Amino acid sequence: MQKSILPSFFTIDFLLLCLSSFLFFSSFNMIIPELPNYLSSLGGEDYKGLIISLFTLSAGLSRPFSGKLADKIGRIPVMIVGAVVCFVVSLLYPVLSFIGGFLFLRFVHGFSAGFTPTGTSAYVADIVPFYQRGEAMGIQSLFGSLGMAAGPALGGWLATFWPLNYIFYTSAATAIFSILILVRLKETLEEPERMSFSLLKLKKNEIIEKRVLIPSTILFLSVFSFGVVLTIIPDLSNHLGIENKGLFFAIFTLSSLGIRLIAGKASDRYGRVPVLRAASIMMILAMLAIAFAESKWMLFGAGVLFGSAVGMNSPTTAAWVIDLSLDAFRGRALATMYIFLEAGIGIGAIVSGFLYANKAENFSLVFLVSAAMAASALVFLLFIRSTNYKPLKKEEGAN
Repeated sequence: MQKSILPSFFTIDFLLLCLSSFLFFSSFNMIIPELPNYLSSLGGEDYKGLIISLFTLSAGLSRPFSGKLADKIGRIPVMIVGAVVCFVVSLLYPVLSFIGGFLFLRFVHGFSAGFTPTGTSAYVADIVPFYQRGEAMGIQSLFGSLGMAAGPALGGWLATFWPLNYIFYTSAATAIFSILILVRLKETLEEPERMSFSLLKLKKNEIIEKRVLIPSTILFLSVFSFGVVLTIIPDLSNHLGIENKGLFFAIFTLSSLGIRLIAGKASDRYGRVPVLRAASIMMILAMLAIAFAESKWMLFGAGVLFGSAVGMNSPTTAAWVIDLSLDAFRGRALATMYIFLEAGIGIGAIVSGFLYANKAENFSLVFLVSAAMAASALVFLLFIRSTNYKPLKKEEGAN
């Protein structure tokens, strides 16, 4: 009998989960390339750094709640909440078309990213055996990356033909489809509790999972660059004469696709730390390349490097966090990882907006600072031995 070329965990439920991730990430990413110009048209060009930072702030604030709820009421309800927020907020952008309204919606929109990815990652960890976690996270994040590539590219293309409101409506419709797919999935949490307001009360030890502080800190240092890219690349694209501001996002995301599979599988075999070291080196090179880019082709080449770094980092870090977490607190552990992720992206966005200050001569400075942050992640990793961090077993105890 011929052996299947697909991994054993690649079931219908896993495929549907991946498809929902694709639609979810497409939904909120398709509007990003056009938001700086949109905010400027409202008279808020001085607030560009808040476009990403407000989004990541609310995502980070919501993570302890999404982590606890994922461990209590189930993974699927948490995923659905995030997708519903994405749908509603996308419909409201054309309604609250003033600076204050826009910034308020960016803050609320972040709750979608605070909930859905937490539930998704926990669901994947539930249905995949330990020795295939890196590979599974690589495949699942591949579909998310496809959404991150398709979204901005589609949004940039629509913007050349239609008013921005049509992009908002398309974003809302995409979120609805991601919800419909989630309804088909079977809950993986054993004996989920009924939702109650008491579950929204957080104890001190329910906010951060200490077991995963090491990989989460490294992630914070690494994704600082992501906040910089999301905030500054649209203006840099304009500066270099690139009409479709979504092209860079499509290039870096597409370049991360194949390497996600390789990196995830390599981390299962050789360890998480060696793969993350290679990712950090790639990120440093990418930021340096963007800092000195003088043509669109140099920028696109840097996008390939950046995508490779992101593709290696994302599934490997998620797998490492799951390795170190206990089954009963898996949602909390993943929420902790995402808190650090949002903090890194948000701070990167704020710092880059401040350093850039709408002056083209500051482009290089912004990305050199970003390269320095990536270098600090590499230094951290160099002092970590892979053998020091083994997965905790279920019987080793819980809080």
